Amino acid sequence: MKPERSQELFDRARLSIPGGVNSPVRAWRGVGGTPRFIARGQGAHLFDVDDNEYIDYIGSWGPLLIGHRHPEILDAIQEALTRGTSFGAPTELEVELAETIRAMVPSMQMVRLVNSGTEATMSALRVARGFTGRDITIKFEGCYHGHVDSLLVKAGSGVATLGLPDSPGVPKGFSDTTITVPFNNVEAVEEAFRAHGDKIAGIIVEPVCGNMGCIPPNAGFLESLRRICDQYQSLLIFDEVMTGFRVSPGGAQQLYNIRPDLTTLGKVIGGGLPIAAYGGRADIMMFVAPSGPIYQAGTLSGNPLAVAAGLAMLRHIQNNPGIYDQLNRNTSLLAACAPENVTVNRIGSMMTWFFTDQDVTDYDSAKTSNTAQFGKFFHAMLERGIYLPPSQYEALFVSAAHTDADIERTVDAAKESFAIAVS
Repeated sequence: MKPERSQELFDRARLSIPGGVNSPVRAWRGVGGTPRFIARGQGAHLFDVDDNEYIDYIGSWGPLLIGHRHPEILDAIQEALTRGTSFGAPTELEVELAETIRAMVPSMQMVRLVNSGTEATMSALRVARGFTGRDITIKFEGCYHGHVDSLLVKAGSGVATLGLPDSPGVPKGFSDTTITVPFNNVEAVEEAFRAHGDKIAGIIVEPVCGNMGCIPPNAGFLESLRRICDQYQSLLIFDEVMTGFRVSPGGAQQLYNIRPDLTTLGKVIGGGLPIAAYGGRADIMMFVAPSGPIYQAGTLSGNPLAVAAGLAMLRHIQNNPGIYDQLNRNTSLLAACAPENVTVNRIGSMMTWFFTDQDVTDYDSAKTSNTAQFGKFFHAMLERGIYLPPSQYEALFVSAAHTDADIERTVDAAKESFAIAVS
């Protein structure tokens, strides 16, 4: 599996693109080696420019719940193309997508479409501050909510992979509006509210973390966040860009039976095309322009192609509820193949093999992982045709396109690769 053509393209890219990639984790700094340049995808498989084939467990970092080039998604895009690519005006499908989101995620009584997860979280924070008249936000160490200035404080994802401190270019005044506490630590949240409760607009949280590896909430943690926000009249914001429609048809909030005030969505909502959304209680969302004074806009928001793909994805989920049983079964088979000295965290079709024998419940415990062993494991899997996230601090994603044969082959490869990594 020599990456000759990928290496040529990577060398070219570094002359024109910072680091040779358009998103940092793609550079493979966490594992070393040459990132594979992808030529095409089909189902649960990827094919690189050197004609190597892989079973894909990134799935475009989560959106491809039903695999690459699913016929229903392609048909929806092709039909939309016959009508045009962008209008800068309302369309009927935008209304249908918003109505479908409302039906599947009842806490989102009103919805605003945007173009990326970062834009969704940025907008939700602005709405929370504008609605409450307060400036401070609480976030959790290792949770990544996009490259929003005020949230690039102890962020996970690529920031953790590259070992970067809080990003240069973020004015101190921005980070001063953010209080960061450990994930799964209710006492730290309560302490922050006791000190600053009348200034805290809200809490933003990944209900299931995916950007320091997959880390689920402890029993009672999300319930405590809901209780504390109610006590101090602050807003609870669920960042479900990753978990929305991934861990259940109604996201993590359905799975854990918690109703947030605001929710951000992305990834699965677009079926592989760039689209995101934020929404929540109607009384809050009515503060968004043009209904209210909180301004947010976007030229390509509600893009017809992305809306069509997203609507096809959500309709597929509604028509095929059994896919979640399949996803859970297959992901549990992957989880079960890990040796005793590797900790496995899994929620639905999100999973991480942590190369540590400690329980992983927050950012500090995630950082006990042996990243050198993970790098060996990653490359051993790659040599066996398995394409994993190139970082210990990312979740892998199983899709409904993975067949029993794909899972069996992956389990066999993983057993061999674990032996190599921990030897």
